[in-house]
Amino acid sequence: MRMKKIFVAITMLLSASLSAQSLQNIPVKPSLFNEASSPMQERDMAISPDGSLMFYTIQGNQHLYSVIVFKKRNKDLTWSSPEVASFSGRYGDLEPAFTSDGKKLFFCSNRPLSNSGDPKDYDIWYVEKNERGWSEPVNAGPAINTAANEFYPAISNSGNLYFTAEYEHGVGKEDIFMSAYKNGEFQKSIPLDTAVNSKLWEFNAYVSPDETTILFTSYGRKGEMGGGDIYMSTKDASGKWKSAKRVALINSVKLDYCPFVSFDQQVLFFTSGGRYEIPKSFDKPITYKELLSLTNAAENGSENIYWVSMKAVLESLK
Repeated sequence: MRMKKIFVAITMLLSASLSAQSLQNIPVKPSLFNEASSPMQERDMAISPDGSLMFYTIQGNQHLYSVIVFKKRNKDLTWSSPEVASFSGRYGDLEPAFTSDGKKLFFCSNRPLSNSGDPKDYDIWYVEKNERGWSEPVNAGPAINTAANEFYPAISNSGNLYFTAEYEHGVGKEDIFMSAYKNGEFQKSIPLDTAVNSKLWEFNAYVSPDETTILFTSYGRKGEMGGGDIYMSTKDASGKWKSAKRVALINSVKLDYCPFVSFDQQVLFFTSGGRYEIPKSFDKPITYKELLSLTNAAENGSENIYWVSMKAVLESLK
């Protein structure tokens, strides 16, 4: 038993080391995450606990398509070219989220419940790691999924599932819900309290594996910077959520959302739409070649994934 504990401890240390090595030169201010950036629209990313896999979503303009892609980390710590995930590419898929053991990947999809049929509302699904890669997708079940849309899963160490939905028994217009995992089954979901949810819109929450920290986006709150800001809350000694604080360091005048923190707690990733390097006017008439160059740049007004030191985020909230 002692040897087993030592082995587990070493494995955890190695995983943290691998994750840190794959994410070097972490910026202290939000910066474009070049490894998941292109002229297309990228959003909602997840990196595996050992840092060896990266999943994120690419969407078409006006959400004409939504596909989950992945990259593998090479031995030299660079990343492979993106490929469409084995379980994605037919229907609208987005918002991947790993379990803390890396053996399951949850995501959202509008695929039908059977292997054929027309797209339906968005449900939460998951795939399991196997010798071939990933299993066929499994619907998370009726305790989670309803006739309404369910989005942005986050899985805790205990198996509790957090997600976004618009339900009549919610607090506001859109809320963050939690389904407890007991005796191998998800339970009926409940909305988080008003330290997190409000009468407005709350969505796309990252919850730490130990369920002590939550990062989420809210739209319409007093003092927000733009089209939706990211907020953070932690639990007090009694296990209740404290009143959420706006994370001013990372927010912009555009929508900022889809937060994810690496499993070693070193990096905060998030999506932002409309941060760009295009001037509102030009000193001289722009040429067609220059237009192409601007259009083919990563920061061309489309959604992108950004990253920042989690330590810097926490310091900014003191």
